[in-house]
Amino acid sequence: MPIRSMTAYASGEHATEWGTLGCELRAVNHRFLELGTRLPEELRVLEPALRERVGARASRGKVDLVLRLRPAEVAGGLQVDDALVGQLGGLAQRLRTHFPDLRVSFTELLQYPGVLQAEAVDAAELQAKVLSLVDAVLDDFIAAREREGGKLVAAILERVDGIERIVGEVRTLVPAIRAGQRAKLEARLAELAQSADPARVEQELVLSLQKLDVDEELDRLGSHIDEIRRIFKQKEPVGRRLDFLLQEFNREANTLGSKSVDARTSNAAVELKVLIDQIREQVQNIE
Repeated sequence: MPIRSMTAYASGEHATEWGTLGCELRAVNHRFLELGTRLPEELRVLEPALRERVGARASRGKVDLVLRLRPAEVAGGLQVDDALVGQLGGLAQRLRTHFPDLRVSFTELLQYPGVLQAEAVDAAELQAKVLSLVDAVLDDFIAAREREGGKLVAAILERVDGIERIVGEVRTLVPAIRAGQRAKLEARLAELAQSADPARVEQELVLSLQKLDVDEELDRLGSHIDEIRRIFKQKEPVGRRLDFLLQEFNREANTLGSKSVDARTSNAAVELKVLIDQIREQVQNIE
């Protein structure tokens, strides 16, 4: 399954004999899937089915689903129930003796239930057309997520390549840095411990150099680089796994910086953290 962004928008319309159906789907980042719906009253019965459809195709994001039904124009003009209007007129005449000031406007009369006749709606057929429209908009919505997801992956992998380059550069620097530190420590210990046990001096030297050893951090960063590339080949949503992996990246970069005794490795640790933060910003958008 292609990597998907959580941010997307899609819409569509479908004409029916009862009016024009409209559907909009929009989403922004969210830790989990949160679906909000805005439906016409006559379509509210479909809410469980709509939630099931969206939930089957999206796992994360704050998703808003909006349905609209714009009534069709009535062919041949408005249809009025003449019999009902006659009954209402007769009732008004009878009540006039009790309510001489009674007045009913034309628009108020038209709003009385049943005065304007609408074509009967086939609820089952209308609902089927709504679900068909929602499925089509969902297809466009998922396609938009995948297009944006592809851009996110390209941006992330570009920065992963940068991290790999920095790790390689630090590896080439480490032997020279270690040799320089050993020479400095040996000179310092020779000054301070002319009468000390040579074995003890060597032990202290080894312990000091071990504290500066960054081979494990570099190895773990290499493993994390391989893992992030592997994750992008999986067939399920990967956003949460990437969140966790970036914490591990950041931990190794911090340790590398804390162990640094050379400006070059200190700068490398800073560059790593910048790239990791940039990746984190991109990962926040991934489903």
